[in-house]
Amino acid sequence: MNFDKKITQHVDDLPTNSNLFNANSIALDCEMGGLSPTFDKLLLVQLYDGSADEVHLIRIKSNAAPNLKKILENDKIEKIMHYARTDLGFLKHHLNISVKNIFDTKIASKISRKYTSAHGLKDLAKDLINIKLDKEQQTSDWNKTEYTKAQLIYACNDVLHLHKIKSELEKILIREKKIELAEKCFEFLETRTDLDLSGLGDVFEH
Repeated sequence: MNFDKKITQHVDDLPTNSNLFNANSIALDCEMGGLSPTFDKLLLVQLYDGSADEVHLIRIKSNAAPNLKKILENDKIEKIMHYARTDLGFLKHHLNISVKNIFDTKIASKISRKYTSAHGLKDLAKDLINIKLDKEQQTSDWNKTEYTKAQLIYACNDVLHLHKIKSELEKILIREKKIELAEKCFEFLETRTDLDLSGLGDVFEH
C-alpha cells in the first residue's frame, strides 16, 4: 500500500507553532462514531494545506482544541470540505468551533454538474482528477487505540485531493455562471448547522 505523504498525528489539538496557521486554504474532514453530532463522538479531524507533503490527523479526546479553533474560525483561511454539513455539526457541538470561509465540493458539484447524479467524493475524484479512491475503511472503527495503515491512508485521502477537486469545480461554476449561487449556499452552511443542532431540520420543506 504505497503512500508518499508524511502523516503527523496529534492528540486533542494542533501545536501552537503549526504551519497551518499560515495556510491560505485547508482541506478539512472528520471521522465520527456515527452520524448524530449530539449523540455520537467526534473522533478524528484531518487537515491538509494543499502544498506541503504532510497531512495532520488530530485524535479528539477532550472538548477543547484552542489552536484548531483559531485556524478553523479564521475567515482569511479557506476551508475546503466535502458534504460539510455533518462535520460542521460535530465540530460545533463537541469543540465549539464555527468554521468560517467554506467551499463545499458536494454543494458545488450539485449546482454545477447537473448532467449527473454522482456527487460523492469518490465520484468527483474519478470524474474530475482521474483518481480512484478506496472507501473501504469508511465504516471502520475510528475509536480504536491504534489505527491500521489502511485507516491512516483512508483518512489522509479524504483531504489530499480536495484542493484539486475544488479547482476543477470552480472552473465549471464560473463557466455555468453559478459561482455566486454556490457562494451563497456556502455562507448558509452555518445557519444550516444551527438548524440541525437545534432539531429544527429543514424549515423550508412544505
